Amino acid sequence: MERIQKFLAGQGAGSRRQIDALLQQGRISVNGKPAKPGDQIDGREKIAIDGKLIRLQRHAARPKILMYHKPLGEVCTRADPEGRADVFANLPPLQQGRWVGIGRLDINTSGLLLFTNDGELANRLMHPSYEVEREYAVRVHGAVTPEMLQRLRDGIELDDGPAHFDDIIDSGGSGSNHWYHVVLKEGRNREVRRLWEAVGVEVSRLVRVRYDQFNLPKWLKPGKYRILDEQVVNRVYQRLGLAADRQADKPAGRRRGRA
Repeated sequence: MERIQKFLAGQGAGSRRQIDALLQQGRISVNGKPAKPGDQIDGREKIAIDGKLIRLQRHAARPKILMYHKPLGEVCTRADPEGRADVFANLPPLQQGRWVGIGRLDINTSGLLLFTNDGELANRLMHPSYEVEREYAVRVHGAVTPEMLQRLRDGIELDDGPAHFDDIIDSGGSGSNHWYHVVLKEGRNREVRRLWEAVGVEVSRLVRVRYDQFNLPKWLKPGKYRILDEQVVNRVYQRLGLAADRQADKPAGRRRGRA
């Protein structure tokens, strides 16, 4: 038996945090009954998300990581009520499981997004306890003083708690075309924009250029993706304390496929 969050993350249904949110919202059922966080399952059940039965895999999928250059105007959700273009439409299909987003970018932010078919890997790369760095190129409108930069480094109280940049690099420019590179280790909603707004500066352009050790390649055009080499994926697993071979070779228990 295994906790439903861990089981579904291993099946590529989402990160543990995403699955926990679906459980809290009552959107996952097991054998026709609403499931709860912490429920124990063995993979023989009929599991549905939003009423749709999911196909449980007999063997865990080989882990994959994909880099995607998100353009402006796309949302990071599979079902947008406003019908806007979403990032998943440009990703290649998977024979097994589905792509799980590692963090999000709002509709007005472009740049690097990572995806994986392993929910546990996604969870480790997003969880605050792992302090994974995110780096952004920020174009600001308004005068920036050394005192403002120090406040942004020291920390500012936002509506959802204190926040700060771990590093700020002046990248040049003047007037309304001045750029900075900023680094932080968490991914709260619109955090970069809110920090700058807190010191009275407007962000006119925001691009994520790095997530963890992955830099956005200059040759990767908006709307395009690259699937990382297996050796790179294995190094990520080793660094995060995950065994890549458990995903590639180990049977996923006595799990029967379901349509």
